Amino acid sequence: MDARLRRVNKEIADCKNDKSSRVTIDLVDDNPFHLIGAFDGPEDTPYEGGRFQVDIVIPDNYPFQPVKMKFITKVYHPNVSSASGAICLDILKDAWSPVLTLKSTLISLQSLLCSPEPRDPQDAEVAKHYMTSKSSFEETARYWTMIYAGGPGKDGAGKPGKDGARDEIAMAGLDRAHVDQFESLGFERSKVVRGPLFIQRGDVGSLRGGQIDVLRRMNYRGANVANINDDRVVEELLK
Repeated sequence: MDARLRRVNKEIADCKNDKSSRVTIDLVDDNPFHLIGAFDGPEDTPYEGGRFQVDIVIPDNYPFQPVKMKFITKVYHPNVSSASGAICLDILKDAWSPVLTLKSTLISLQSLLCSPEPRDPQDAEVAKHYMTSKSSFEETARYWTMIYAGGPGKDGAGKPGKDGARDEIAMAGLDRAHVDQFESLGFERSKVVRGPLFIQRGDVGSLRGGQIDVLRRMNYRGANVANINDDRVVEELLK
């Protein structure tokens, strides 16, 4: 058995023996070098109550090279790509050390959820949302936790409808009144949804989805609304 396999097997066994952290590591297709880690969302954060999975690939030169990790569970966080799950964290790059373990690295990811670094983002749009309106950001992150990670949400608000449809406005972290404002101007409902967070759902959904994509990209939230002229929004909607 080579040193890399011995090290990985020991780390998996140590993690299984530690019940208190609730950090788990499981093999993918019995491959000890492709794993799925999981941990609970930290308390007193928008991620509380969720369970987050992480894809782990062990490089050939582990532990002298950093593990490759990305979120499987979608997370609304400045340092995690909302599209791919890629993570911006120094210990996964140049700050890696052979003394780090799979469990300690997963715990670092858990800590990252507690302490976003919006000025060094992986997802620039989410970082703008965080810096524009932290309370609105937290509502959106909480909704994503409910939708994707099994979290409880807040007082049942924003839960999917009876048909399982997700609330696109809540997903984007926008104010419903702002979306209604531009919809009332009478844009045709044939506008196609092209944003990565949304899908087209017939004529009724297409206009609203298109608006949501525009308002999201323009960061039409919180105090930033005062900095964006309505005519500029209309120009974008007409494109």
